[in-house]
Amino acid sequence: MKKLANIVVVCVVIFFLTVFPVIASGLIDLNTASEAELTTLPGIGPATAASIIEYREVKPFSSVEEVLEVKGIGPAKFEAIKDLVIVEEVKE
Repeated sequence: MKKLANIVVVCVVIFFLTVFPVIASGLIDLNTASEAELTTLPGIGPATAASIIEYREVKPFSSVEEVLEVKGIGPAKFEAIKDLVIVEEVKE
């Protein structure tokens, strides 16, 4: 039983070591963010946020730069958001 408890503790620690830095950093994951979260980004309104969500439902983002393929995201808007977003691997 003690061995099982140790395994659980290790799993919890690993989880927080991998997840917490992303949460603490305040970065927004393009593959999982809600419309409300996306609209907190500079220059991203409800229509562009909806376009980002529609894009990722067809094909999840594999890089931050890929958001340039979304209608409504041009070079200037990308420059404004690129340091505020991340792309985490999508778990299927």
